[in-house]
Amino acid sequence: MNAGGPEHVVRAWMEESGLEWEPGARPGEFVVQLPGEAKLRTTVSLMVGAQGLSVSAFVVRHPDENHEAFYRWLLTRNSRLPGIAFALDKLGDVYLVGRMPVEGVTTETVDRMLGALLSVADSSFNELLTLGFLESIKREWKWRLERGESTRNLEAFRSLLEER
Repeated sequence: MNAGGPEHVVRAWMEESGLEWEPGARPGEFVVQLPGEAKLRTTVSLMVGAQGLSVSAFVVRHPDENHEAFYRWLLTRNSRLPGIAFALDKLGDVYLVGRMPVEGVTTETVDRMLGALLSVADSSFNELLTLGFLESIKREWKWRLERGESTRNLEAFRSLLEER
């Protein structure tokens, strides 16, 4: 472990990252904004405790539809994730979570964990939206077209939305 303990390590990573971050509301908590492509921003809470470091990031709210396929996709994907996993809160909203013991907290392991978390959140986002929110996306697309509004943020779904 780097000198100064895990909280020092996380703070050093934050300061060197060039990313937008701030101390969290709880002692030992840091909150960082990770920029993505499909999911434009992933907010991550890093909580340093006596036993180690835990991370948590909101991915998407609970699905409106297609629940079985949505949750099956999450569980299937969990088996291939590197040190992180999809989890649900009491409302059914989807998070990515990870933990590492205090002995493993280095700037390199923090960087790898956050990199994995961002990669998974970003690469999973559109698939989760398609599985759990397609009818809402279709309604939004139609509403925007009827009013001449921009559909730019729905472009990833164009092939599913345009009438054939």
